[in-house]
Order: sequence, then structure tokens, then C-alpha cells
Amino acid sequence: MPLKLEKKQTANRRVMRTEYVMAFTAGALLHRESVRLAELHSSLGDWPVVRDKALHTNVLQSKTRNTAKRVLREVISRLSTLTAEQLMIVVDGDTEEQKYVLWLAICKRYSFIWDFAVEIVRERYLTLSGGLTRSDYDSFFNVKTLWHPELEALSPSTREKLRQTLFKMMREAGLLEQDGTIIPAFLSPRVARALLSDSVDAASVYPAAGADIRKWATL
Repeated sequence: MPLKLEKKQTANRRVMRTEYVMAFTAGALLHRESVRLAELHSSLGDWPVVRDKALHTNVLQSKTRNTAKRVLREVISRLSTLTAEQLMIVVDGDTEEQKYVLWLAICKRYSFIWDFAVEIVRERYLTLSGGLTRSDYDSFFNVKTLWHPELEALSPSTREKLRQTLFKMMREAGLLEQDGTIIPAFLSPRVARALLSDSVDAASVYPAAGADIRKWATL
């Protein structure tokens, strides 16, 4: 949705506001860690048990226990948003498939990132508006403060760290070049089907046309 249109709808949506959780600087995509924990979940079947097992055996090979706790908390909070079908792709999909699904997990976990992916990244891709810039992020952030006052409490340094982490996530997911060029998502049939069978509009967080995603799902 263009920012101007979104701004006009602020008054109507203010009462429906859900507070943004902005604690996503614990790591970027965390691909290796996510795959290991997804594999552990496939055998144990319960996230609290996975956490205890991973912490006890230092599955993530963290240098300190506090680091292990922080990364475990972050990765599990993301992976637990996925459907069983999506989670299995993290377990046994190829690297590209895994990264696409991990990007979805991040978007599901953090509605700020979901909104940015849909309203800015996908919109710029579909309208051929060029690459992604720092000013795109800043404009999005500033508009969101209109009905997310929790954003106003963030310091300039935290705001910058959040932007850096978000852009790094996108690069590691294969959706953004170093120079800000948006990379179109080409989803495998398996990933496309896992998105379309979701209860939310999961396909909307990728720079890809909906018609293409539906076509890929039939292959």
C-alpha cells in the first residue's frame, strides 16, 4: 500500500493498533541455528523440550550460556510461527528454500517487518520503482510512528541498528543485493504450496507477483 494512502487511513486504524515488537537485533537470518533447532524439533516435537535439550548440549555451539539463551529464544520464537509444512522445509529443503521460509518466519514474528516487506519491498518490486534505500526505511518508520507511539521511544542508534539488521536479513535471505537492488523471489513448487496453504497471506511478504506464486504451486 502506498504510504500516502496508508497515512489517510491512520485515524480509522488507530483503534486497531497492535504494538510492534522491535526486539529483532539478536541476529539476522540465523540460518544455521534455525536448521539445527528445526531438526531437533522434528525428533522431539515440543519447543520447550527443544530449548532445554539445545541449552543442555550446547547444540548451537555458543560461547556463553547467556548467548545460547538469547539465540535460542529468538530462533524458537520465529520457528514456532511456522506451519508444520513450512517447518519441514527448514528441516529438509535446499538452502534457498530454507532461507525463503526463514524470511517468512521473521515476518510472522515481527509485524513491523511484515508490514515493511508488504508495503515497501513488494510494492516497489511490483511497481518497478527501483531498489531499496535507507530513505525508504526512514519514510516507512516515520509514517508508522503515527499510530505506533512505541517507535518514538527508540533512540536514533537503536533505530539505525534495526535498519541494519533488517537489511542484513533480506540480503541473507536472497532478497536484496548489497547495493539495495531488490532480488525477485523465485519459489519452488513446495515453498509456494506451503505459503498458499497458510492461514495468512504469507505469499505477500516476497517480491513476487501473486499470479506467479499460484502458478509455481501447480508445478
